[in-house]
Amino acid sequence: MSQPRDQLGRSLTDLRISVTDRCNFRCTFCMPEDREYDFVPRAEVLSYEEILRLARIFVSRGVHKVRVTGGEPLLRRDLERLIEGLAAIEGLDDLALTTNGLLLPKKAESLHRAGLQRVTVSLHSLEAATFSRLAGGRGDLAGVLAGIEAAAAAGLTPVKINTVVIQGVNDHEIVSLARRFRGDEFVLRFIEYMDVGTLNAWDPASVVSAEEIIRRIDAELPLEPAPRRHANDVAKRYRYRDGGGEVGVIASITEPFCGDCTRARLSADGHLYTCLFSAVGHDLKAPLRAGESDAELGERLDTIWGRRSDRYSEERSARLERAAASGGSAEASDEASDVLAGEARVEMFRIGG
Repeated sequence: MSQPRDQLGRSLTDLRISVTDRCNFRCTFCMPEDREYDFVPRAEVLSYEEILRLARIFVSRGVHKVRVTGGEPLLRRDLERLIEGLAAIEGLDDLALTTNGLLLPKKAESLHRAGLQRVTVSLHSLEAATFSRLAGGRGDLAGVLAGIEAAAAAGLTPVKINTVVIQGVNDHEIVSLARRFRGDEFVLRFIEYMDVGTLNAWDPASVVSAEEIIRRIDAELPLEPAPRRHANDVAKRYRYRDGGGEVGVIASITEPFCGDCTRARLSADGHLYTCLFSAVGHDLKAPLRAGESDAELGERLDTIWGRRSDRYSEERSARLERAAASGGSAEASDEASDVLAGEARVEMFRIGG
C-alpha cells in the first residue's frame, strides 16, 4: 500500500501515542501547578486493544517509528502489555518511550523485556533547587537520575536526555549537563524553549538559540558536526572531537523544520493531531467504537493526512521576524501576541523523538 502524502508532499512515518494525559510532575512550561485541568475521564481513554488496532493501521500506512508518551506514560497500569503488543507489529522497527524518569527504577527491566528499545528522559537541571522549581515542586532529582541509570543498565540505550534551555533559569548548566551525559550510553539533546499555547507565558527573550548552546559547549568540550541519521531527524547532531559521544540540539524556534516533518500524535482520548503544536484534532475513537472496519479507518486516516498543510513553527518564526522588524509597533505587538497565544497544545519537549 502506498504511503499517504500531505499537501506539502510529506509522508507519515513517526507516531507519538499518548497513553494518558495525567502526570506526576507539574512542570512550569507544560502543566503549571497553578492551573486546574480537566483530565480525560477513564471511559474516554483508549484501551490498549484500541491503541494496538489503530497502531496496526498506522503502520500499514507507512509509520515505522512509534513513541509512547503521556502525560507521564509510566502512570498507566500494565504498560508492558501495550509495549509487548506494539513490539509484535510487523513493520514497526523503532519503539521508544518518553518519560520524566521517576518510575524507571521499577519499570526499566520489565519494559525492555516487553520489547521497548529506547527511552527518552526529560531532565532540565542537575541542581536540586532548579529541578524542583521547574517540576512544580514534585518529583525528585535523585530519583530521576536513578531512573536514567536504571534504563542504561536495562539495555535501553542510548538513553536520550531532553533538556529545555531557558535564559536565566538553567542556561548556566549547559556545559555541566554536557559533561554529565558524555559517553556512548547517553545522548543529550538541548531544546530551544518553545511556546505552549497560553500556559507558560512564553517570551522570545527567554530562548537560548541552538547556535549559542553549541558555541558554549564547543568552547570547553570541542565539537564537530555529525551527519543526520535520517533525512527527517529533528535534532542536529554534534560529536565530541575526543570521541566522548555526541550531543544534539533541536532548534524549533530559530531553525524550524516543518518542511521535513513526518510526525503525528494520537492523544489518550483517540484524537489524531497532524501537528505537534495543534489544538485541533481529528476524532478516531468515535468511528472506531462505532464499528468502522480497518479498511474504513485506514481510508479516514489517508484523507486526514492528505489534507494536512501544517507548518506552525515556520509561520511562528515568520511572524516574530515581522514583528521585530516593525520595531515594536502596536500592530507588531498584537501580531506577536497572536504567536504567543497561538493554537499550540503540544506534548511539551517530547518533540525530539
